[in-house]
Amino acid sequence: MPGTTRPIPAEELRAAVDPVRSWLAGETEQPARAVLAAAVKTSARWLAQQAPGRSVELRVPPHVAVQLIEGPRHTRGTPPNVVETDAATWLRLATGAQTWADAVAEGRVSASGNRADLSARLPLAPLRRG
Repeated sequence: MPGTTRPIPAEELRAAVDPVRSWLAGETEQPARAVLAAAVKTSARWLAQQAPGRSVELRVPPHVAVQLIEGPRHTRGTPPNVVETDAATWLRLATGAQTWADAVAEGRVSASGNRADLSARLPLAPLRRG
């Protein structure tokens, strides 16, 4: 995420994710790729702007990879702190439909490195229901 990228407002985050909520709840078919990609990219980039840094890489293939969280900067090769998951799991974590602990225990999230625990940052505040 280049430093010149404009900030993502909470309203834009909600607008990107709301169209996939019924799919995440198992109520509808998977949305179009562009809709799913927008939800994943916007939510990952929103988290990166809330937790800027380069010590952890969040990967949601094939949609997005962002670096976040302050700490030792990584510049070459595989980062020491990597979180990787699929789109549905990422969006469930971002919205609070699934907990970090459950996703890790079920093998839906791969988290390596001592900074790769995102549980304190999830769900994303603007996406919480209730």
